[in-house]
Amino acid sequence: MADIKFGTDGWRAVVGKEFNKENVETVTKAIGKYVFDNFGLDKKIIVGYDPRNMALEFASQTAEQLSGYGFNVLISDKVLPTPVLAYSAKLLNACAVMFTASHNPPEYLGIKFIPDYAGPATSDITDELMYNLNMPFKSEGNGKVTKYNFKPDYFAHIEKLVDINKIKELDKNIIFDGLYAASIGYFDKLLENHGIKFDSLHMFHDINFGGGMPEPKPKFLKELIEKVKSVPNSVGFANDGDSDRFGVINENGEYVSPNEIIAILLIHLKKHKNFDGPLVKTVGASLLLNKTAEKLGVEVIETAVGFKHVGEAMRMYNPIIGGEESGGLSIKGHIPEKDGILANLLILEAMAYENKSLVELQRDLYDFVGCRFYNDRIDRHLENIQEIKPVLEEYKNKTSIGNFKVKNIDTKDGVKLYFDDNSSWMLVRPSGTEPLLRIYFECGSVEKLEELKEQIK
Repeated sequence: MADIKFGTDGWRAVVGKEFNKENVETVTKAIGKYVFDNFGLDKKIIVGYDPRNMALEFASQTAEQLSGYGFNVLISDKVLPTPVLAYSAKLLNACAVMFTASHNPPEYLGIKFIPDYAGPATSDITDELMYNLNMPFKSEGNGKVTKYNFKPDYFAHIEKLVDINKIKELDKNIIFDGLYAASIGYFDKLLENHGIKFDSLHMFHDINFGGGMPEPKPKFLKELIEKVKSVPNSVGFANDGDSDRFGVINENGEYVSPNEIIAILLIHLKKHKNFDGPLVKTVGASLLLNKTAEKLGVEVIETAVGFKHVGEAMRMYNPIIGGEESGGLSIKGHIPEKDGILANLLILEAMAYENKSLVELQRDLYDFVGCRFYNDRIDRHLENIQEIKPVLEEYKNKTSIGNFKVKNIDTKDGVKLYFDDNSSWMLVRPSGTEPLLRIYFECGSVEKLEELKEQIK
């Protein structure tokens, strides 16, 4: 057995190397043992897969293995997004196994375990799965595998959460970049079912993702950006490989940051849908969210980086919205798992309610908070993992970085330094898998941001 490690969102590896029949059997055994030990054989297990190479084949292997233990297994009859399977886990009171590598390069595949609360597995659950990898497990039963269409129930739920008929009133050219990924047949179909016209790109599944990456970031959305620029009054949308992340392009052909999207939706959900509760955000997300929440009288709950922490806080606090800087969010009444399809629809809904362009909503946001924030991230590679701890200890004892005086220090995830200008901070946190420090920066001006970054180089 190769070295199998569960990261922040499951286990991922290269197909044909670490991701092979033997290792998938081992991970499936660990999942089967976890479900049996905690729930017994009566617990349903549902299995889904994205469009990646061998995803269907490995999903079928896992479904058969779990039924051999005695579980009744429902396997998706088609490619589906992670949030669709996660919602189904909640609806059917089932545990879920999703074969996806999210936004990783095409040669990767992964297994994501989703407990019946429909959010990412917590650290405790992941630790139990890791322990189970090396433990024997046998079970006798009469399980079976049944193909299942998870789409209709998800659509019915989304149609209750989002006023899609309101979106029909929006005078906007919608352009959807399928990125050859799992959201094809979901985001577009929800629009089509309600008679909402849209244009599209890359609307077929491709295991190589058109030679690019299934990641909705500007460098992988160049064709979408050009199309938005070429078609007047257009707004663009995309999702990552398994549709849990979103990417949005405004009418000027500019990428709208996830921080801005979350802030705009916080205002929208509070103002137009009367949602109450706190905001959940990660320690790496922008102060823009804190300022927006402050103006709205909304409490802020801050978590470590990673949606498993956001999801856990969402289950505890039932917030208006929970989100992270990397392009994941969910809302009250949905599941504690990020959903890029929902995010795209909510932006259209917010535009429709205000009868404004996305550019105008961005301007309104900054007028509302009365300031702007500029952020960046750099990755610093180290020689070995042992170097990480001393570097973090060094930052814990900092009283200043150049001209930036430290006001407060937060250590819930790495070391976050808040500076005394009340608009600048930096976060130093380690990678969980390699000798790497991720360093996040944010300031109230571009000049300050560059000055702060210069101190770290």
